[in-house]
Amino acid sequence: MNETNKDTETRSLRIAKEYLRLGGHRRSKIDDNITTVRQWEKDPPAAERFWQEQVQSLSAADRKQVEDFLPSINSP
Repeated sequence: MNETNKDTETRSLRIAKEYLRLGGHRRSKIDDNITTVRQWEKDPPAAERFWQEQVQSLSAADRKQVEDFLPSINSP
């Protein structure tokens, strides 16, 4: 990632991208502006550890921002 992108990306987007880069499988479901996260496949250990340490520990509002950047179950 170049410096320009790094400067324009939010912390939430960077966290979501790193989780996905580690092979995370969680997907978001947004319905009536309510976000939930679904997981059908087990995450690789590094992605699971990252989720537990970097995402679960966030406040509910910050965690929702990260979840909003996950791929949606409503899109291919």
